[in-house]
Amino acid sequence: MSFERPYEGIRVVDMSQGVAGPYCGMLLAQHGADVIKVEPGDGDWARSLGQEYGDHSAFSIAANLGKRSIVADLKHKDSRAVIDRLIARADVFIEGFRPGVIDRLGYGYERLKALNPSLIYVSVSGFGQTGPMRERPAMDPLLQAFTGFMSENTGADGIPHRTPLILFDMSTALYAQQAVAAALYARRDHNQGRRIDLSLMEAAAAVQAIRLMDGYREGPYRVASAPSGTFKTQDGWLQMIVVKNTEFEKLCNAVGWQDFLADPRFESNLKRREHADFLIGEARALFAGGTTAHWQEVLTDAGVQNEKVQSYRDFVEHPQIAAVEGIAWLEQDGSDEAWPVPNMPGVPKLKPGDPHAVSPSLGRHSREILREVGYDDRAIEQLVKDGVIA
Repeated sequence: MSFERPYEGIRVVDMSQGVAGPYCGMLLAQHGADVIKVEPGDGDWARSLGQEYGDHSAFSIAANLGKRSIVADLKHKDSRAVIDRLIARADVFIEGFRPGVIDRLGYGYERLKALNPSLIYVSVSGFGQTGPMRERPAMDPLLQAFTGFMSENTGADGIPHRTPLILFDMSTALYAQQAVAAALYARRDHNQGRRIDLSLMEAAAAVQAIRLMDGYREGPYRVASAPSGTFKTQDGWLQMIVVKNTEFEKLCNAVGWQDFLADPRFESNLKRREHADFLIGEARALFAGGTTAHWQEVLTDAGVQNEKVQSYRDFVEHPQIAAVEGIAWLEQDGSDEAWPVPNMPGVPKLKPGDPHAVSPSLGRHSREILREVGYDDRAIEQLVKDGVIA
């Protein structure tokens, strides 16, 4: 254990796939845990999600940095003895199957609790362990639709849109990791494990808490301040936020709207919201008459919050992200160029070549892991021959 990697010595068996469970395991690995990713013969399905690079994708790289991979056929009658050895010495177990599947595979909570009473058992599901939708599969876009997020994200075309951020998978992982952290802390004084049950649905609700509560009572989204918004310029788009009266004054003085300063319709944000359509219309006409760079300079000099709408490439190559070392350029198996991987807040920065900065290829550590739990080379070869591991 160290202050830099406080989970050194903690062992995690990660049987989850996709993003939510694996990203939780990845965060534990970044804090120093030894995370063993148990995969089927064709690998975690996230490895083939989107563009493939060897047996990797952007999804699988981001969610599995710092782990070790072992391939096992969980339906093979002899695989349980192998996986049980890993679980018997583990501190945390992560699964992400639909309710009931993990029990049929033989790795339900009650059996593993008997095998390892101090085990922290994490279940990640789509809609929860109970209820009429418990057995339904749920990827991030479905949760965006189900939880109300998509209805709030309606574009100018009137169509509800999803965001490609994988927002609710990632937030589920963050809630899971903090729950594991609390459980590990509690276990210092109480040498017993516990089950942590999370769902994408509940995480999606929690991360939307403010807007969800407001939307339930007040209905569809209305601008929180005016004339805030995203505005088309001659060569791009500009985001501007105007909330305080002082900010509105600065905006008016900067763009020649002095007449608005004495207008009682605009004397407070509450009143400006009541006349948001007018103000936003005026802003659209204004910004359409100049370039993004021009308006950025005008607004920034006046002290009005604004920013150019950038692409990911713009962001990655921006001097500000470079100044804080926000991006690590990491080579991974299957790709002929380095990936721009964001450094995660609160953990040591990723460094090329460091084990924490490598996402394992499929089954890369199978033999190494089996040797650690007592299998000799002859026994390992027999397991390979029998199709138990690969």
